[in-house]
Amino acid sequence: MTTTSSSEKHSDFTIDSSAKNTRNAKADHGSIAPGEIAIGVVIGRASEYFDFFVYAIASVLVFPEVFFPFEQRLEGTLYAFVIFSFAFLARPFGTIAFMEIQRRLGREAKLTIALFLLGISTAGIAFLPTFSHLGVTSIVLLSALRIGQGLALGGSWDGLPSLLALNAPQNKRGWYAMLGQLGAPVGFMIAAGLFAYLLANLSAADFLDWGWRYPFYVAFAINVVALFARLRLVSTNEYTHLLDEKELEPTNIVEMAGSQGRNLLIGALAALASYALFHLVTVFPLSWITLYSQRDLSHFLIIQMIGAALMAGGVIVSGLIADRIGRRKLLGSLALMIAVLSGFVPTLLGGSELGQNIFILLGFSVLGLSYGQAAGAVTANFLPKYRYTGAALTSDISWLVGAGFAPLVALGLSSHFGLEYVSLYLLSGAACSMAALSLNRALEIKN
Repeated sequence: MTTTSSSEKHSDFTIDSSAKNTRNAKADHGSIAPGEIAIGVVIGRASEYFDFFVYAIASVLVFPEVFFPFEQRLEGTLYAFVIFSFAFLARPFGTIAFMEIQRRLGREAKLTIALFLLGISTAGIAFLPTFSHLGVTSIVLLSALRIGQGLALGGSWDGLPSLLALNAPQNKRGWYAMLGQLGAPVGFMIAAGLFAYLLANLSAADFLDWGWRYPFYVAFAINVVALFARLRLVSTNEYTHLLDEKELEPTNIVEMAGSQGRNLLIGALAALASYALFHLVTVFPLSWITLYSQRDLSHFLIIQMIGAALMAGGVIVSGLIADRIGRRKLLGSLALMIAVLSGFVPTLLGGSELGQNIFILLGFSVLGLSYGQAAGAVTANFLPKYRYTGAALTSDISWLVGAGFAPLVALGLSSHFGLEYVSLYLLSGAACSMAALSLNRALEIKN
């Protein structure tokens, strides 16, 4: 007769309990709704876009005066747009560097460091001495802080958009894909609203002296709130389990580029039309109106805020349409629509105040429909082990190629050669998107 000791019974009980707890934990993990993931995506993107637009608007309204007073307003704005592009150049390097930090220290440490860097860089701009106080050093510091913003934005990738796409119901992927994109119009409306209020209620001297700094303080405060909100989500065992289960972990960049280079290129170009249009209805028109129109800038910002509200509606509608006809087909159709819109840029933006308003409102509406599905439309092309890093780098490259230099190129071309060249710039982005989507479809059929 075999006897069982009390210690053996205790050991068996412990093992059984541990296995039961593991099963229960996995059941709990599996019960996480896509809506919960969407909360983290919306919070994270809204805070990032607010930072983004505060800097973008200041590049037009403030920086030419306070950092480049030795140049004419046009040249000063172009110099400001050069520094504006530094964040997009730095962003892929930030992604690569912070992927290594995640491998060594974990996801929470990576996100904390990235968002603190973003907050410090943003708040640092608020405290910067102007050119009249510090000379060329002020421009160097502004450039360094802008690079810091770009590195931080690359490092703040948390994988939640990819996780959301993978966990959304098959017939609701378009709907859930658009949720994170709502951060763009929300961020723009808050940033533009702050600047419109300051312009309307402060004298020009007060605005350029201290008023412009206030939105950067607000951006820092929002970053702190967003940091804790996002950490509360990504640091839980449930989300860690889901991210690990979907293989959403950093991978070697060289290995991924060699294996998935084609998917990186297609993914970056597929959304190029959206990213090109993005700055041609937000930053560039504001610079054009500032330089070549007598319009009240606070009033023009309000028109853009109305456009951003229409964009938000377009983003929501894009989710409904995409779930009916498919995300990629919608992107292709909108790329064609953007190509058509490009032909009206000179007539509308270079015409009357009514024409300018029509361009802004129509442009934002089309942007909402297109941008709502622009993120990760072809992320599924990546093998699972490369999806986390691939999605981040695809976004970085799209921003760099499509949007990073758009204000600089558009203002430079239009001021020297006419608005017709802005049409060509936007048309080229639409053509690249249609070509990439067609190539992606052909490769799918072949495979």
